[in-house]
Amino acid sequence: MARYTGSSCKLCRREKTKLFLKGSKCLSEKCPLEKRNYAPGQHGLSRRTKFSEYGVQLREKQKVKRIYGLLETQFRNYFEKANRQKGVTGTNLLKLLERRLDNVVFRLGFAPSRKAARQLVLHGHFTINNQLVDIPSYLLAAGDVITVREKSKKLDTIHNSLRRTKENVYSWLSVDKASLSGTFMNVPEREDIPLTANEQLIVELYNK
Repeated sequence: MARYTGSSCKLCRREKTKLFLKGSKCLSEKCPLEKRNYAPGQHGLSRRTKFSEYGVQLREKQKVKRIYGLLETQFRNYFEKANRQKGVTGTNLLKLLERRLDNVVFRLGFAPSRKAARQLVLHGHFTINNQLVDIPSYLLAAGDVITVREKSKKLDTIHNSLRRTKENVYSWLSVDKASLSGTFMNVPEREDIPLTANEQLIVELYNK
């Protein structure tokens, strides 16, 4: 399975905004973006900051793609699927991304980041409706119950992450910390998705 293996912090510096790819580190003084808020590389400080229309659209696409931890082909496939659905394509795209199992595991607080959530899913630590699922891209449906497997309930990663998570932060999710389970109540609307992005720019980029 193809995946990005470089520095996560460099991605944040490239986009000049926190993408929250490293969990608690992003909220601490150790975050590299706090000290070096410019693009990585020897010419990072001297690069021009004024983008063309295409550049603005590209940067928005790259930002969203990196937040959800996808490569270009995966992200393009989600866009094509969203484009075939009824409704606003940009909103459909974000709804699809929010339904991914690794994203929901992260949103529920079982992992400090989407990258960590993806690893936990791949290692078979979760079930959906009592069935083992180890596919991070699995799309959840309303009513699906995500549960930490019995053999995985002592993992420090999960408990440490839950301790930093507030109760029922998202209206479309329900989490039970006592039983280490959560429910995907429904597909969120755009206004419920805590993502600062202009998805219309992504639609315009792909429709060129």
